Amino acid sequence: MAIKMKAFFEVLEQLYRKVLLGATLENDSHDYIFYLNPAFSDQDCSTTTSSDCSNILDVQGKHQPSSVNLATPSVAPVCLQRHFQLSSTREIMLLQLTVIKVMITRILSVETELHAKEKYKDIIKILLKSSDIDSKLTCMFQTSDKLLSHMAAKCLALLLYFQLKEKITLSNSWISFCQKNLSEYSESDKVVYCLWMLTFVIKEIFKDTCSQKTEILKQFLTPFDTIFEVFYNSLFSQHFENHQDTSKLINSLICFLELLELLIASRIHLKLHFTCQRILFLKPSCVFDVITWPIQAFVKRKFIIFIKKCLLCKVGEDLSRGSVPTFMAPDHPLDVDLLALADAVLQAVDLGLLRTLSVYGKPSCFGGDEVQPGCECVPGPDHVILRAASLLIIRSLEIKFQNGASANEMKVDLQRFMSELLTFLKPHLQPSLQSHNLCEWLSRVFIEQDDDMLEAAKTAMGIYLKLTRECEATESLTQEKEMWNHHTHENGYNPHCIFLFLLKNIGFDSTVLLDFLISSETCFLEYFVRYLKLLQKDWDNFFTICKYFDITESKDNINICCCISSLVQDRSSNQTEPSPLAVLGNHRDAHAWVSWASEASSEPLNHVVMSEEAQATLQANSLSPPRTSQSLVDYETSDDSEEESTGQRLANSRLTSLHQEAMKKIQDTVGTSRDKKELSLESQSRSLVSKESNTPFSVDCDIGPNNIASKVGISHRTVKCFEELQGAIYRLQKKNLFPYNPTALLKLLKHIETIYNRSMTPL
Repeated sequence: MAIKMKAFFEVLEQLYRKVLLGATLENDSHDYIFYLNPAFSDQDCSTTTSSDCSNILDVQGKHQPSSVNLATPSVAPVCLQRHFQLSSTREIMLLQLTVIKVMITRILSVETELHAKEKYKDIIKILLKSSDIDSKLTCMFQTSDKLLSHMAAKCLALLLYFQLKEKITLSNSWISFCQKNLSEYSESDKVVYCLWMLTFVIKEIFKDTCSQKTEILKQFLTPFDTIFEVFYNSLFSQHFENHQDTSKLINSLICFLELLELLIASRIHLKLHFTCQRILFLKPSCVFDVITWPIQAFVKRKFIIFIKKCLLCKVGEDLSRGSVPTFMAPDHPLDVDLLALADAVLQAVDLGLLRTLSVYGKPSCFGGDEVQPGCECVPGPDHVILRAASLLIIRSLEIKFQNGASANEMKVDLQRFMSELLTFLKPHLQPSLQSHNLCEWLSRVFIEQDDDMLEAAKTAMGIYLKLTRECEATESLTQEKEMWNHHTHENGYNPHCIFLFLLKNIGFDSTVLLDFLISSETCFLEYFVRYLKLLQKDWDNFFTICKYFDITESKDNINICCCISSLVQDRSSNQTEPSPLAVLGNHRDAHAWVSWASEASSEPLNHVVMSEEAQATLQANSLSPPRTSQSLVDYETSDDSEEESTGQRLANSRLTSLHQEAMKKIQDTVGTSRDKKELSLESQSRSLVSKESNTPFSVDCDIGPNNIASKVGISHRTVKCFEELQGAIYRLQKKNLFPYNPTALLKLLKHIETIYNRSMTPL
């Protein structure tokens, strides 16, 4: 008997090797069915003994095709016989399932030769017709052998997808099996396998490049449209604390959450409209109830991230092959559902959702999950939760405002929910947020995740623009407009502050902005264009905010440079008197600093000009050289810019050496000769924006508290960054290396440059 099993196993091995290589099979298709048909009855696999298998093989042996008979070995060692008696049943079944899986994979592969592919298709079709393979595979789910159960589920899922691709009617036995197990939640493993197979098939449909995948998915979902809603209600009505073995409930939750995400993604990207695709939007409170359960933190995290992706319409993006369109066609039913979900989020926040989140993360451990003695450290907050919760709230507010609300209603909601969010965030941000500018929260929370940061910035701008339009239609008095400005800062959504904090975080590096513009992984292009359009209309407000940033930076430098205060005092005594901008005290709110900054200059905001004495002082104070941008990609490789980039590198290297020399002599008096040398080096670099604004500028010239550049430093750096970005885009466009037509973007950047030059030119 062991010899017969060994012969059977060897044939399967040979078949496996051929299929794995994609080789053409010579024998008749029916001959291979004998070896591929699993020898499995309706009883549990764990009760199947070697004698049962031997009986099955005896029956099969009577019909064994002669064309694939193998020579029977004359002698077999006793140990080999025992081995096959004990494990041949399981090994043969696993190999059968593996061959079927590889064969279907080869059918779906574009690399398989047409003749071989047709042969494989013929074998699988015969297997589906001649044997009740669906029932046999579902029976394997009951076995205690997890590997066998998993292989059976994977094999059955591929068979289902093959039937859908080939337009073969799905087996009634499998549909009945899933409907029975999903009609009511149970702790049986069958539920998890049903969810896993449904998820697997939908994923494969999503990844398919054929034009008929919408029809394929429609055929697949039709039998389960109503049963999904029944299972949704049953699963989320469970009482977590009443379960002795919570692991099975958690497995079901995670599997169903993945399936739910795919159902929603298919609605957004494939434009299908089934009831099962709207379950979350029709009954969102069920999902929020799970977050309040005494369940593991990673489960809550998954649910929060899932809701965030739904609100951003980003579900299923990682499954769609090819680029996902940035702008989707209007979908009113989807807008209604998103509004229902946004309302549910805000209601949950009102009921204390943020207080139920586990924000404190676990310490990171290299090579294990235990902290070694003596290496204990206080874990930081879970920034994934902080980011997701922040996006949940601001995106829900934006959706609600877009669907009609008065200006007063929007202000009240914004005040309430942003106050709740900032209260939630403050304990977890170190160093803590400064009360004089709460807009910094966004860059602090999202600093490690570019795509979420830009989504948050775009959402905050959407809220600002919507409120601005409403307020402009109802408010005309200057005092009311000042109150409106105060409101934007107090609640942390002023777009100018948010953008300036973004630029500060990237060191005003234009190549980072270029990376964002080229990348399709973020919404930066849409956000940047909207911001530049706003900047054209709101330049005076932007310039006022820049002055405040300079004041704050000057104050920080006073604190940082206290160790060299004597040097600063000596140098200050020979230069201009300290600017009143450098002595701004603590401000209780944003309105105070905006009003103060507006009065800080004796000239209008749009006519601030630096005197020649201030320019000389700026250069004398510049002990640190301009930082050279370290980019992931070198965009200065075109032929026409080679000389320019080489000259700039030489200037930067000379500045760096001078900087090192100056640091060694920092306690000595700064000589006039060194000032002249720095001035000559600075003149070798490119001008800021144009000859109209002939104001020398250094990014790092902020060591002294009385730095004259602080008056317009941030605005200089911003426009210089725009100028460098404009030049890089132009060079790439000239080489046909830019991925899209940037003409409109270049016009916007040029217009900002013109506005800046006009504001810096005296009347």
